[in-house]
Amino acid sequence: MKKIDLVTGFLGSGKTTFIRKYAGYLMDKGYKVGILENDFGAVNVDMMLLQDLVGDKCDLEMVAGGCDADCHKRRFKTKLIALGMQDFDRIIVEPSGIFDLDEFFDTLREAPLDRWYQIGSVISVVDAGLEDDLSKQAEYVLASETACAGMIVLSKTGSVSEDKIADTIAHLNRSLENVKCKRKISSEVIRKVWTEFTDEDFQDIMDSGYKSESFEKLDFDQRDIFNTVYLMNYKFTEESLCQTVKNIMQDTACGNVLRIKGFAQLEKDKWTELNATKQNISVKPIEKGQEVLIVIGENLDEEKIKYYAENVT
Repeated sequence: MKKIDLVTGFLGSGKTTFIRKYAGYLMDKGYKVGILENDFGAVNVDMMLLQDLVGDKCDLEMVAGGCDADCHKRRFKTKLIALGMQDFDRIIVEPSGIFDLDEFFDTLREAPLDRWYQIGSVISVVDAGLEDDLSKQAEYVLASETACAGMIVLSKTGSVSEDKIADTIAHLNRSLENVKCKRKISSEVIRKVWTEFTDEDFQDIMDSGYKSESFEKLDFDQRDIFNTVYLMNYKFTEESLCQTVKNIMQDTACGNVLRIKGFAQLEKDKWTELNATKQNISVKPIEKGQEVLIVIGENLDEEKIKYYAENVT
């Protein structure tokens, strides 16, 4: 049976960057890897960031968002069937930062997937600088994505203190307690800076499995609370791009903006990748992209967000 790993993590936690490293380790060990991008929106920026992995030992597939929950589940199962019929040794699923894990477990119990796949590891990527003030719904998503993880991988540890890391782990435990989950996070956490990961670290992650933990479900439609706004074909300089992102992030009239990601063509044949959260704005060159920024958050005001993109100062 094929092993299938799920890499979860709240918006902006660093799932895609982790997958690059994890898939690289697997390929170095001789595994043929299939990566399934299971995105919240209709445009998959993260898949574009993984394109250079494609080759004899790796392939990418995408489940597009932008549809209702039942349609999304059907598309997810269809993609898993297609991957199951190919000669991959390991499948990695990267959902959006807003994902119901029951969809993953329930889908794999259905025929014919229950005969083809064995769950490998559920890995939760958590920002070591996790902000303290999350909404009730965001706290629930954080807890639900952590409860069943065999391994919790902290990201961005090099930029925060040990005290903040301890606070983040305490925050995870409070979130679990709030949903009446009995699990307490302790030793099953990797705190290393990712550039210092060894083969033994990756093997531990690969072998970590998952937990069968129960918790109290919060009854809300995630797509009614968390939504996206697409900014297509806007022209920026690096300065105006960063200022626009700051304006959108800081103005509560835009909604509770959790993440902005995408690409901008600042000059001819010069592409830039943007990845922004409330704590950090990252702008770096990339070989190719698409003129799109995706604003992700809670109760977003599309008109107000587009106003800032159209009135760059």
